[in-house]
Amino acid sequence: MIERSSKNDVRQKVHERIRNRIAGTSERPRLNVYRSLNHIYAQLIDDRGGITLVSANSLEGAEGGDGKRPTGGNVAAAKAVGKKLAERAREKGLAKVIFDRGGYLYHGRVKALADAAREAGLEF
Repeated sequence: MIERSSKNDVRQKVHERIRNRIAGTSERPRLNVYRSLNHIYAQLIDDRGGITLVSANSLEGAEGGDGKRPTGGNVAAAKAVGKKLAERAREKGLAKVIFDRGGYLYHGRVKALADAAREAGLEF
């Protein structure tokens, strides 16, 4: 019987191939993106030290006062996360990063996050 791969299995294999080529340092950390169905997360990671330097996600500051769950599964939320991440990175003195799309296509929310981070001052 043929074993089928799920979409996420394929994405993880692609991400493994990407990670074999790139690694973040403390001077130039890796900007990692994780996209779930409802939210988007981004981190600046120093792979040599094994630590996360800065992080941002669409759950932060989400107001659910109207009884609805906060959503981050759209391009507007991705732009906000990219901008927030870049601001926090600049506060820590980081300007240059290596972009890691996490195996996702560079399109939609991933592209919006990257463009917003560039506009807010990150170089990659």
